[in-house]
Amino acid sequence: MSMTSAANFKVKLWVPGDWNAFFGFGTNILVNLLVLTGLLRFVLKMPDALVFGRILPALGVMLCLSTGYYAYLAWKLAKRTGRDDVCALPSGVSVPHMFVVTFVVMLPILLATKDPVQAWEAGLTWVFVQSFVLMIGGFIGPYIRKITPRAALLGSLAGIALTFIAMNPTAQVFATPMIGIVCLAIILANWFGGVRYFGGVPGGLVAIAAGTIIAWGSNLFGLGYGGLTLGKVAGSFANFGFEFPIPAVGHVFSGFKYLGVIMVTAIPFGIYDLIEALDNVESAEAAGDSYPTMRVLSADGVISLIGCLLGNPFINAVYIGHPGWKAMGGRIGYSAATGVLVLVLTMFGVVSLMMALVPVVAILPILLYIGMLIGSQAFQESPHRHAPAIVLAILPQIAGWGKTIIDGALGAAGTNAATVGFDKLAQVGVLYKGLETLGGGAALGGVVLGAITVFIIDREFIKAAAFALSGAVFTFFGVIHGEAIGIGSSPTVAFAYLAVAGILYGCAKYAVLEPVLAGHADDATSLPTSVVAAE
Repeated sequence: MSMTSAANFKVKLWVPGDWNAFFGFGTNILVNLLVLTGLLRFVLKMPDALVFGRILPALGVMLCLSTGYYAYLAWKLAKRTGRDDVCALPSGVSVPHMFVVTFVVMLPILLATKDPVQAWEAGLTWVFVQSFVLMIGGFIGPYIRKITPRAALLGSLAGIALTFIAMNPTAQVFATPMIGIVCLAIILANWFGGVRYFGGVPGGLVAIAAGTIIAWGSNLFGLGYGGLTLGKVAGSFANFGFEFPIPAVGHVFSGFKYLGVIMVTAIPFGIYDLIEALDNVESAEAAGDSYPTMRVLSADGVISLIGCLLGNPFINAVYIGHPGWKAMGGRIGYSAATGVLVLVLTMFGVVSLMMALVPVVAILPILLYIGMLIGSQAFQESPHRHAPAIVLAILPQIAGWGKTIIDGALGAAGTNAATVGFDKLAQVGVLYKGLETLGGGAALGGVVLGAITVFIIDREFIKAAAFALSGAVFTFFGVIHGEAIGIGSSPTVAFAYLAVAGILYGCAKYAVLEPVLAGHADDATSLPTSVVAAE
């Protein structure tokens, strides 16, 4: 389209497909609201006055600002290009960070002080530090994205999608199959199979309605699927009322006394945010929508900072899933509408009622759908020859997820891996130290391993050596393959990366390469003729 016609192009803020994306994305956000509310109330034992009166209203303002900003970016892109298929980037509370700030930052301080307010203050300070890491990352992010292969970025993202996004919802779906599996089938039939439901009602809404009916209907027969009771519904009305967030600057700076604990996780997870945002911007570009990386990263930092200064201890992030919402027809309006919905839910205490009325397992299949879509996109949107690199980029996330499961199981038993003994765990096939090393800084570690493999496949050994050298530096300072930021955190792994860099540099200078089989450069990978022939 010409510049003149693009300038005169009238952007539609709402199209029919936005309804599908609105209910899908809105229920995704609702799941996260329900989960984090449960963490605040039942894990951190925070009083309802703090949860519903301070934290959730602040979170609502943050999410409204975020979704509104990304709708604006989508409008600008559509206006500039004259396209009517531009989809806004989804955004919300970072799910991995939700658990990190709860269990690694706030819970230890709660156990030490017996004061949930001090735990909340530490969480605010954690977000404050991370916000600045994100804003600084906004200036270097575009350069990182330029030199990093798509397969490495999307592969690391696929690892996150398959483990921390999809696995837990899938387990809960099959733990309550009468609700979970039925809702999953309704969603898959609509979003993958193209099945239209009566009156064009969005599949996400049909799934939630069906799950809610099954849950409440099961109470008539004494089965209690979903754990819903009238008593919980009646109790939820106590949290109704209008609450507007008030500044919490004093509480933010009160948390600075725990800065030592906070810095251990804030910087590495700030880097994680940087890589995750790069992955998601790359994912959106693969789906046809190119957004400015620096603006995305800077916006996440600024919006998270505003949220924490109002009292929200959770970080904002661009979400995985842009291709999914775009595929179901989402454009611009779904994002802004979701932000307004969240603002209403959080400021009026409606989340409390939602927790009592709707079974969470009816909503979880939507997260599984997003995990499926993003996991497959890594392979679909990268050259076929890079598929092995994608697999390697996924593995650190699997290791990190596995370690989390092991730690949770041992913690529930009142012990930990060190107490049980690493050798004893290894004797039954639980290679805890290996999972810990591989899974440390998994988002960035997956990108490094994936990039090395991509450049080896493409026979660009100097670039592969450069990424191996970066892996050595990151490892030496504990950013990847380590438990915390420090000097010499994992020296043997750092030395191994250094050795790999030397070997790859030697390959670039002295190796004799077998010719690539004609006609197979794009699909059979750039493998030696003998290997391709063996296939």
